Amino acid sequence: MPETVDSNDNASSGDDQLPARLARRISAGLPGAAAYASFTPELAYGRHASPPGPGFRSAATLVLCFARGHQWHVVLTLRPGHLPSHAGQVCFPGGELETGETPEQAALRELAEELGIDARQVVLLGRLTPIYIFASHFLVTPMVGWINSPPDFRRDSNEVEKVLELPLAQLASLHRPNLHIIDRRGLSFAAPHVECQGHRVWGATCMMLAELAALWRDVTRRSP
Repeated sequence: MPETVDSNDNASSGDDQLPARLARRISAGLPGAAAYASFTPELAYGRHASPPGPGFRSAATLVLCFARGHQWHVVLTLRPGHLPSHAGQVCFPGGELETGETPEQAALRELAEELGIDARQVVLLGRLTPIYIFASHFLVTPMVGWINSPPDFRRDSNEVEKVLELPLAQLASLHRPNLHIIDRRGLSFAAPHVECQGHRVWGATCMMLAELAALWRDVTRRSP
């Protein structure tokens, strides 16, 4: 079983209490759709926050945080262009739950398969709000994890074209996303996005980032 966060965990960020504070903030209650409403693609009509219909599949992602130098980052991956779904898009490590798996187990397994990170190195801090991906009929549970040193990525090139690192300070300072237009099946719609190393992060991943940003602002806000 993955270990739980301890207030004595250390990181090189200059604040060794951040993982424990983030875990406590997550357990205190999540902002959910209120945090990611303005980061949701046009024409979604609130379906991401709706209960999934019959026959939905369950999936999990891992939002992995770590400190590099004195900055905290979150790990994202760029999917190769040859994949049958979401090709060329930026996402978190993750995938469908296997029989008998919990979201925690699935997220850690996918992290190991995609990026070669041993699950025993990861401290799980809690779950973000599940998001229903109506286009593919998945209910995705994002897990937040922490690792106490910069990871040694050993990516599976079949699933990951590139590993991206997004500074959490950059994310937390963003209150309004950028917009781009997507043309699909004869429709054009606006999709909010976050920039990361020259790539657009949009859709469910962008929404998960927006909720994480709201939580991160809470735990890094200093009292007067």
